[in-house]
Parts: sequence; structure tokens; C-alpha cells
Amino acid sequence: MRLKENARVVATDGQTVGHIDRVVIDPRTKEVTHVVVRKGILFTEDKVLPMNLISRVNEDRVLLREDAGNLDDLPDYEETSYTLLDEYERKQVPAEGYVPPVYWYPLPYAGPGWAAYPVAYAGPQYMARTVENIPEGAVALEEGARVFSADDQHVGDVEQILTDPEADRATHFVISKGIFLKNRKLIPTTWISTLSNNEVHLAVGANLLESLRGYDPQAENKS
Repeated sequence: MRLKENARVVATDGQTVGHIDRVVIDPRTKEVTHVVVRKGILFTEDKVLPMNLISRVNEDRVLLREDAGNLDDLPDYEETSYTLLDEYERKQVPAEGYVPPVYWYPLPYAGPGWAAYPVAYAGPQYMARTVENIPEGAVALEEGARVFSADDQHVGDVEQILTDPEADRATHFVISKGIFLKNRKLIPTTWISTLSNNEVHLAVGANLLESLRGYDPQAENKS
């Protein structure tokens, strides 16, 4: 399926709901999971549309499924929740016409739709600790575990893990300063490719990590 930038997104009743602006890539599988639909006649805000709601794609038109449901309920697209791919990352993803690709970069606060997270700072924050009494197949990540990018750069070490206090699961972790990175970075756990007790391997390259804004826990707590 090739998606062309600015292609019309059309509902089953023939109404144009918007136009394709970019695609959202899963950094682990390099598959397109969503498309960003620029606001049009129906949408008052840019929306994130799952690929499974698309019926078929023509040269300049994307037709939605009959059971797409209420499109107004789709989450809004926010620039701060996504990051553009650099040259290295673009080489890792399949060609999708001329649509700019982005990775989803979930932020540790409540947001619309599937991007929603409870405020991490209102719940427990703790350093990673190794424990023996864990479920089979789980990994007890050690404090100071070395973090490597997809292009095998040692980008830093695990300093802190942020959790969703309601679901009791890790959503982000903080990488401390390393040889490559000049300051702390907040990394979503969805970017993890593989991990062991003392190593984390990411599905994104070092240059993309470097482009992320620095993470300051004190500043975040004040916001």
C-alpha cells in the first residue's frame, strides 16, 4: 500500500474528511501503524487515523471502511507527541510514497485518545532495582544498565524509570549523560527493541536520540 502525501481521505458517503499529511511508523517493526489526516471539511483538528480503518488506497484517494465509526472520536495529532525521522531512520523504513514518516513519542502526561497517560509525576517514581521474585519471562532492569541505539552507539545509562501509577507499568525511562548524549533524555519504553538485566537496546538511532530535547526532572515537576 503506497500512500501519497496530500491524498484525499474519503468516507463511504463520498465526503472528503481531510488529506494525508504524514505516516506514523512503529520503530520496532518499521511498519506504518497510523496516518495523520490534515483537517478538512469534517475535521476541525488534524487527526491520527489507524491503518485498520482504511479500506483501500488509489493514486490520490484513501477510502475509509464502512465501519470506521465516529471519526470525531479519533485522537488529535499534536506535533509535540511525534518526532520526525532523520536520514538514518528513513533508510530503515519501507517506502510509502512521498508521505513524511514520524515516530510516536508519547509524553508522560494525560493526552487525548490512545496517547493518554496519567501524570507520571503524581504517582510513584523509583530507581530500577533487581529483584528475584518476578513473573516468568520478565526482566528486572538494573540501575545503571547500559543503553545502546539501533546503530550500536552506547548512548547512556538507565538512571530512572517512570511508571503509570494506575496500570503499574513503565512508560518511560531516563538516560543519564553518556559519551554520545550531552544531557539526560526521556525515552518511551515503546522504543525498546530488546533488553536484559544490564543492557537496553533501542529501535532508534543515536542521531534521533540526540535530537530529542533534554530532560530536566525538576523543571518537569514545576510544569
